[in-house]
Formats: sequence, structure tokens, C-alpha cells
Amino acid sequence: MSGSFSGQSRPSPRVPRLPTPPTGWPIGSYDTYEEAHKALEYLADKDFPVQDVTVVGVDLMLVERVVGRLTWSKVLGSGAVSGAWFGLFVGLLLGLFSTQSASLVPIVVGLVTGTLFGLVFAAVGYASTRGNRQIASASQLVAGRYDVLCQPRNAEQGRDLLAKQAIGPGGATA
Repeated sequence: MSGSFSGQSRPSPRVPRLPTPPTGWPIGSYDTYEEAHKALEYLADKDFPVQDVTVVGVDLMLVERVVGRLTWSKVLGSGAVSGAWFGLFVGLLLGLFSTQSASLVPIVVGLVTGTLFGLVFAAVGYASTRGNRQIASASQLVAGRYDVLCQPRNAEQGRDLLAKQAIGPGGATA
């Protein structure tokens, strides 16, 4: 998989620069991404040319999982903590370039200032919702199923390998 954080500085020639529909013939369909990933691992273990394979999430859904209720104390607490971390970071940077040796003043000032700013910004943000935002949630994009597509030149071989995987180790002889 190549992406912004995969260590490759430029995209593979196979990865289109613009959003385009996937191509290939279906060689497998799975209920979860984990099952589709296991199928890809199986194909790779069998020396299948996995660069011809694409996993496509079908029937996309945005799932919002409620993790709790928002209260003033939770909002202010998280604002203070995130502000403190940012302030500590800034204070450490300022401390590195300080002319005084072993001075904790920039770190303490950054920590206190960051905490105060975090509190203020969290309070203003929460107050601006006027009580309409009373839950904390995490959103996730998931698919109803995951289809594995393969370029036509290797699709039959891929389908056969995945069928052998589905049968299991004792059900088929190679």
C-alpha cells in the first residue's frame, strides 16, 4: 500500500493521480477488511502478483460511535490537557534556544500559558454550541463488504487460489 506516510516519495505508476473507478475482475468478496487482508496475505504467500490486486470497499457507511456525554468539566479538562501539551512543547523549544543555562522559566511559562489558552478555547468552542453538542463520538468510514479485484491476466489463478484458501488445508490437494 502506498500513501502519504508509507515512505514512498512518489506514487506508484499503477496508482492514478485522480480518483478513478477500480478495474479488474472479482476474485473474492469478504465481510470485513481483516478477511480481505488475510486473502491478500495468502495470495502473497503463494507468490501471486499482488500488484494486480485491488481491494474495494462497497456500500460505504459513516459510523459514529458514541463514546460518552460531554459536560463542562470534561470539555474544560480536555482543553486544559491539550493546551498544556502544546504549551510544554513550545516551552521546551524556547528553552532550547534560551541563553540562560538550565532555566525552567520558558518551560513553566509555556505550560501555564498553554493550559490557560486551552481552557479558554475549549470553553468558547463548547459555549458556541449552546448545549446542542452533548455527546462525544468517534466517526469511522466502513464498508458493508470488501471485494478483491484482479486484472484479467491473473484473475483466474487468483480466484483458484482463494477458493483453495476457503476450502482449507485438509480439503484440497495441490
